[in-house]
Amino acid sequence: MIKSSLDDMLMGRQSRYALVIAVAKRARELSEEMAEGKVEKNEKPVLVAYEEFKNHKYAIYEAEVDD
Repeated sequence: MIKSSLDDMLMGRQSRYALVIAVAKRARELSEEMAEGKVEKNEKPVLVAYEEFKNHKYAIYEAEVDD
């Protein structure tokens, strides 16, 4: 179930590694906001971050690497 939605999220443009890193960074931001009392969520930060990327609230940009 999650694999197919990951493929839909990536659409062949980004790597899964980039998605994992982006979700982890966003989850860390959400966790800090929750600790400071800025945001109140009943869900886990990783799940919220995953849903944000799934709903295209945030985009992933990868730097081009020249060989």
